[in-house]
Amino acid sequence: MRVTELANTMNTTPDTVRYYTRIGLISPMKNLDNGYKTYNKAVQQRLKFILSARQLGFAVDEIKEILSEADKGHTACPLVREIVEHRLAETEKQFQAALLLREKLRKAVSDWQRKPDKAPSGHMICHLIEGEVVDVIDTAGERDE
Repeated sequence: MRVTELANTMNTTPDTVRYYTRIGLISPMKNLDNGYKTYNKAVQQRLKFILSARQLGFAVDEIKEILSEADKGHTACPLVREIVEHRLAETEKQFQAALLLREKLRKAVSDWQRKPDKAPSGHMICHLIEGEVVDVIDTAGERDE
């Protein structure tokens, strides 16, 4: 199979196939007669794994590490579990931060509906935002980053 055929088979782009070839995640064989790169079924299966891992949010470096373990004949499952557990913990932190931000935004929308519009002054650009920062500093005792 050539690049375009593999890309079509895997429902991806030729550029994606070339990228994973260039960074060494997949390795084509070179046809000695015409110099074309060809990809066999094993490469197709490897690309399927790579694309699936990317859809699950695995980084390219993580995929390299997983494939390296597999290439050595070792199970990559413990590594995959570790990566996913770490990613889940990160996602949970981001989710909690997003929930807090959502509440701040809801409160701001509610509070700001009652406040008048004001023109910028030498001390303030938009009193809604700058007044909110002052409120956050006052209530939290420190700047909310």
